[in-house]
Amino acid sequence: MNERIERSGLQVDAALSTFIDNSVLKPVGLDPDVFWQGFAALVAHFAPVNAMLLDKRDALQALIDSWHLHRKGKPIDMGEYRAFLTEIGYLVPEPAPFEIGPQNVDAEIACMAGPQLVVPSLNDRFVLNAANARWGSLYDAWYGTDALDAPLAQPGGYDAARGAAVVRAGRAFLDLTFPLDGMGWAQWDGESQPPLRHPGQFAGHKPGSLLLCNNGLHVEIVQDRKHPVGKGDKAGIADIVMEAALTTIVDLEDSVAAVDAEDKLLAYGNWLGLMRGDLEARFHKGGQMMTRALEPDREWTSPTGEPLILPGRSVLFVRNVGHLMTSPAILLPDGSEIPEGIMDAVITSAIGMHDLMGLGRLRNSRKGSIYIVKPKMHGPEEVAFTNDLFDAVEDLLGLERHTVKVGVMDEERRTSANLAACIHAVRNRIVFINTGFLDRTGDEIHTSMQAGAMIRKGAIKGSGWIAAYEKRNVCIGLAHGLSGKAQIGKGMWAAPDMMHDMMQQKIAHPRTGANTAWVPSPTAATLHAMHYHQVSVFEVQEAVAQERMLGVEALLAVPLADGANWSEAEVREELDNNAQGLLGYVVRWIDQGVGCSKVPDIDDVGLMEDRATLRISSQHIANWLLHGVCSRDQVMDSLKRMAAKVDAQNAGDPLYEPMAGRWDESFAFRAACDLVFKGVEQPNGYTEPLLHAWRLKKKAALAKVAEVA
Repeated sequence: MNERIERSGLQVDAALSTFIDNSVLKPVGLDPDVFWQGFAALVAHFAPVNAMLLDKRDALQALIDSWHLHRKGKPIDMGEYRAFLTEIGYLVPEPAPFEIGPQNVDAEIACMAGPQLVVPSLNDRFVLNAANARWGSLYDAWYGTDALDAPLAQPGGYDAARGAAVVRAGRAFLDLTFPLDGMGWAQWDGESQPPLRHPGQFAGHKPGSLLLCNNGLHVEIVQDRKHPVGKGDKAGIADIVMEAALTTIVDLEDSVAAVDAEDKLLAYGNWLGLMRGDLEARFHKGGQMMTRALEPDREWTSPTGEPLILPGRSVLFVRNVGHLMTSPAILLPDGSEIPEGIMDAVITSAIGMHDLMGLGRLRNSRKGSIYIVKPKMHGPEEVAFTNDLFDAVEDLLGLERHTVKVGVMDEERRTSANLAACIHAVRNRIVFINTGFLDRTGDEIHTSMQAGAMIRKGAIKGSGWIAAYEKRNVCIGLAHGLSGKAQIGKGMWAAPDMMHDMMQQKIAHPRTGANTAWVPSPTAATLHAMHYHQVSVFEVQEAVAQERMLGVEALLAVPLADGANWSEAEVREELDNNAQGLLGYVVRWIDQGVGCSKVPDIDDVGLMEDRATLRISSQHIANWLLHGVCSRDQVMDSLKRMAAKVDAQNAGDPLYEPMAGRWDESFAFRAACDLVFKGVEQPNGYTEPLLHAWRLKKKAALAKVAEVA
């Protein structure tokens, strides 16, 4: 057991206590003893409220379960259903008209439109790559992916044919986005200033670089006639560099496996390195030791001759844990674990003070704000709790009111059904709403678990409630003044190797009026940035704001199968699809502590998986099992066959531990079984409680082996 230190009645992991005292508090002038006294008082007040809110979730779910059970399979009357949800307090009255009023919001969040990255906080190299994804090479992004309609690069050195296709695509992008008078970009000689049709698009210059701007996003044209690409180019253009990921979310939640103080300390340490600007990652690549650090700001000369300095990095959010989970990193006076979301709020905000006070070599927020994304809140009462918690954190740390901003994930049914009231609860600190359709689907299944069998998982994406959910999120955000003050976001593109498909499909996000959308990699951010040049999001928002709001009834339609008679082959196919994805994610989570990775699907296509995708798969199987669509034996047969497939897909990983034939020995396989067979009883269908329990068992087993060795 790790050593603990008593701090004002709290039992704190010794390493975490030392880190907070010496690395977090003392540099910002906070007395550790005073801090811990205040922290203990804060926890004593908010932990019981947190528990009460979780009890209310369970009580509401029990009432909804009972209502569906009493229907005995009858069709849902929407008027009756809405009246019932209102009576039990699941639906609340709409607030009177209002507009949000956050102050000191950075431009990247308030009044710009562009991609947003999400990155696991535990991996320093990934975190740095994401923070530096503010700028990305369009030539590299095209050359190394399938985004272009041209043959892929051949192995064995530079492929000249592929390179030529990239250059042609670059000229086409420039012609479309920054048209010239009397010529195309292919005719420009590179010696004189390009004759822009819209001269206002010229933003700056420096030797070897022209800076252009469109729809608020910058594009750098790099000229270098000695470069392998530039030397063969008429204008000497060696690259086109896109301003890409305006913002990045450093994730402590769905994309990480952080189950104890050791894990949390790593996450907090990386967040501190980002806020101070001194985080570095050292790694081997190509036989050489490499060091990665945060990029400095970039400087040009403006058309008026003044210096023009643009940020070299994304503006960073930190995603805290939701209200459900607790952490053994700190124990309360009664010996119970601290609510993890409360711990995150205090510690990540204290770390954010390093940026506010300019203690590092680089700055994150130029406006003096700390940006926290809060996930998995159920309804306005829980959002109001977060607002009160952030008030208390600001008081504890001596920060001005609403310094700590909040991004609200609209990813639970009770939140999306009451979104206006949720926004109202944090109206003076909200800077972000985002649809999380994966978690939202998991909650949809669990909330209506007793209503009947759900349609097949793939079909849920096309159901009416999802369209209503995505549409209402934008319309409600615009109705309450988010345009020009906060982000309205859309969800993740989950296939990082399928950039051609992303370029065809993800342009739909800015076309809805969303001024950001999630991408899985810096390369994807560079490519997705092109969409924000093609679509003027704030003009779209003006049009969308005039459209009629969809009623909540469309959102509440349950995606029931209504007597569908699937064949045995169809049931087996669905079970296999769910089981394979579930096992492929869980085995890495439990055995290796990998919370987000590119997992091969059943067709060997790499998809980014996190706990939200796991929630859908496990809840969907649990739903079909509950309603007799499949049997326990069928599910177990699928799990065992898919375990063998996942083993084969991971055969090249030297750290991988096979599951097949080790049904009782493999903690990962047993965890997967629990997620399915205990799925109905999991709180709101979340996977975290079981994952954390099994990961802790695995870590203890690994520690025992290491001790013996």
